Formats: sequence, C-alpha cells, structure tokens
Amino acid sequence: MSEPTTPFRAKGLFAGLTTDDVEGIVRVGEPVTFEPDHAIFESGDGGDAMYVITEGEARVEVGGRSHVLGPGDVFGEMALLAPGKRMATVRAVSAVAALRVPAEAFQTFLLQHPAVGISIMKQLVLRLREVEQRIEAWMA
Repeated sequence: MSEPTTPFRAKGLFAGLTTDDVEGIVRVGEPVTFEPDHAIFESGDGGDAMYVITEGEARVEVGGRSHVLGPGDVFGEMALLAPGKRMATVRAVSAVAALRVPAEAFQTFLLQHPAVGISIMKQLVLRLREVEQRIEAWMA
C-alpha cells in the first residue's frame, strides 16, 4: 500500500472545498497506515485528530450500528473542534492508508482559511439535521 501523496477527494465533510484548500489540509496532516482488523481508535479513547481515508475501508461502530467508510471519507472530525472522548470505534476492514489531521494544526489552518471553517460548519449542520431526522423516525 502506498503512502498518500495526492489530495483526497473532497467529499462529505469537505464537499465544496477548492483544490488549494484540500492541499492545505494534506499539508497539515500526516500519513498513517493500519492493518486489517486493527482498531484505529475505540469508543472512550481521547480524541485529538481526525482521519481522512485515502485507501482501503474502515468500519465505524456507534450506538449498536455500523457503517463502512472508504477513500475520501472522514471520521473523528468532532475532535477537531471539541476534543473529548471518542463516541465510536473505528476498525480497519482492509489495509487502510489515511491522513491523520491533528486538532491543533487544523485549528491553526482554519485561522488562515476561514472559508474552510464555513464549509465544514455547513456540512456539520447537514449531518446534525440527518441525525435529528433519524432520531425522530426511531421515536415514531
């Protein structure tokens, strides 16, 4: 598996970012790799970074549910703005190459690129609305 050398696809949390913004995020991140079935982090661990998958797949398990993420998908993003305990367990399904973006470096990046912060806030609000709709559906 090769180390990430090209920007990830801007989707999900980073939908709408320019190539320059994506490249800036890549510069503040560090490439990491995980073997299949390796826990990237577990629920309750301290959160201090987010991850962007560049190769492979990872399974997110939270609240008795799970879903699989692939290249371009982001996880652990809440730790960027509000450090705390992880709410999910993320485990490599296959060999995973990812970009680990530390919270402190990302916050410094945001101060220099405020449009990225606005874009991310929009995506987070969309996710929050989706979660609220799921909760309403479960409660009905």
